Amino acid sequence: MERKGILVVISGFAGAGKGTIVKGLMERYDDYALSVSMTTRKPRPGEEDGKAYFFVDKQKFEETIAAGGLIEYAQYCDNYYGTPRAYVEEQLAKGKDVILEIEIQGALQIRKIFPTALLIFVTPPSAQILKERLLGRGTETPEVVKQRMDRAAQEADGMGEYDYILVNDTVDKAISDAHAIITAAHARPSRNTALMKSINDALDKMAEEK
Repeated sequence: MERKGILVVISGFAGAGKGTIVKGLMERYDDYALSVSMTTRKPRPGEEDGKAYFFVDKQKFEETIAAGGLIEYAQYCDNYYGTPRAYVEEQLAKGKDVILEIEIQGALQIRKIFPTALLIFVTPPSAQILKERLLGRGTETPEVVKQRMDRAAQEADGMGEYDYILVNDTVDKAISDAHAIITAAHARPSRNTALMKSINDALDKMAEEK
């Protein structure tokens, strides 16, 4: 049977380690294609345009929205983030599992457009550990850390909308757990309707034979 790709949405609190998990999945396994998001935020040190994100200004982003070129977009901490449509649809057609690392607003938009998308929410074991990880980055001011923690308090209300909660205690285990969740999702009946019909039809035919 032809393998159909799954659209995998990975979200999580800032500092939860979702980016590290996504990077680990891409390095360890050949099953995935990573969708590069578009954003209006400024690049961080070491981030390359077209790899980390497509970095654009606000005008370009809004023109892309108007042209229907994004399957979702959201505003987070005064910046836009969005997912280009063409690449996602192309990779799914090739049988690749496409990973989107996006915020909760965008994830819920994806659910409406792609009802069979797999939604995974990444969280550290506790709120205190989340705060320690944000402070440990050393890249944000205390004011920004406070802003991100406030945002996390809001996002926590939406965790129940996801299919799975992935606790990132140790990165290595979290990457393996994420892969196991995605692999298991391929076995769901809703993603194997053609196979089930084929087997049912064959069994019915055999039952009719004398």
